[in-house]
Amino acid sequence: MSAPTPIARAPGMVAFPDWMCRVQSQVEAALAHNLPPAEAIPARLHHAMRYASLNGGKRIRPLLVFAAGELTAAPAERLEVVASAVELIHSYSLVHDDLPAMDNDVLRRGRPTCHVEFDEATALLVGDSLQALAFELLARKDFGEQGRQLEMLRLLARASGSCGMAGGQSIDLEAVGKTLNQPELELMHALKTGALIRAAVLLGALCGAALNADQQASLDRFAKRAGLLFQVIDDILDCTASTATLGKTAGKDAAAEKPTYVSLMGLERAREFADDLRRQALEALTPFGERRQRLVELTDFITQRKF
Repeated sequence: MSAPTPIARAPGMVAFPDWMCRVQSQVEAALAHNLPPAEAIPARLHHAMRYASLNGGKRIRPLLVFAAGELTAAPAERLEVVASAVELIHSYSLVHDDLPAMDNDVLRRGRPTCHVEFDEATALLVGDSLQALAFELLARKDFGEQGRQLEMLRLLARASGSCGMAGGQSIDLEAVGKTLNQPELELMHALKTGALIRAAVLLGALCGAALNADQQASLDRFAKRAGLLFQVIDDILDCTASTATLGKTAGKDAAAEKPTYVSLMGLERAREFADDLRRQALEALTPFGERRQRLVELTDFITQRKF
């Protein structure tokens, strides 16, 4: 894959690694504050919720929330709430995806998965509780305009349900051992992975000043391309990186006979496809000028990531 082409950083803007660490720390602190205390009854469930959510990770979706928020000068306190809600949905999906009835994985972010550390019934309740807490947080914050807050709740709900993540996972389970063509594969991942990434971008922008129709369309194009790019890179890493590097079981998709971009295209063609998606995503950000810098840097981080 081609190396990223950096854009000039605006005067006074901190370097991307420093910005990323700061946002990750903010989100970690916000999650720790908003999750129920581990000792509160029911303690086992609350301990498991914190175990599943406060376990590191790159926090790509919260980073996208904050980066998109820079397009609309969104206040940090709003972005923290939205980033936390999106990450809680993501954490819930990982807990459920790892269950024996789904992907049956035993390792996540370098630690035993939630159902291994606790038990399957607790893991189910953890996922249910994290999802409910995400919507509670989003409903709790005053975003200044009731119509906008309802739109944000609708957007996150759709990205999470049968027309988003859950629907994509259903297609994924049905596709085991089958060969999907590229449009079918793109539809599956537009739902399973892309829907929540798209929601993170659009929700971040909704935390600030309103965009015009053309800007909204451009941002949506970016979000869709970025979501697909993330999955293509994930497929590449699954067959090129080690378990120790990934923090989850490497090669599991191939072993489970799941359709991936690598199995469909081959490794080199998948890398070329990722480059093309990156180019399309960055082109969509052109109307935003200097305000797009964090999204550009984050797109390159997604493209070049090693785990």
